Amino acid sequence: MTKLTIVANIIAKPESAEQVKIELLKLIDVTRSEEGCINYDLHQDNENPAHFMFYENWTSRELWQKHMNNEHLAEYMRATEGCVEQFVLNEMSHIA
Repeated sequence: MTKLTIVANIIAKPESAEQVKIELLKLIDVTRSEEGCINYDLHQDNENPAHFMFYENWTSRELWQKHMNNEHLAEYMRATEGCVEQFVLNEMSHIA
């Protein structure tokens, strides 16, 4: 398999947007140092500050799965429990 692209959209509850942002930012450095991580970029919508998007590329699905099972993601989930309205994750392949 070629590299795996992940697009993850996180929409926080408006009153929790800043807390979610703080917790998402904590994931950046630790994830970027993980085996297989090509890039791990966090974006915030210009019109809706409660909408965040990760654009990620991984060398393999297996290494991305390892990332998904790491403790820092479990810590994020605990810290943001009840703060997120919607989470949509897409696994994608680069075709052109």
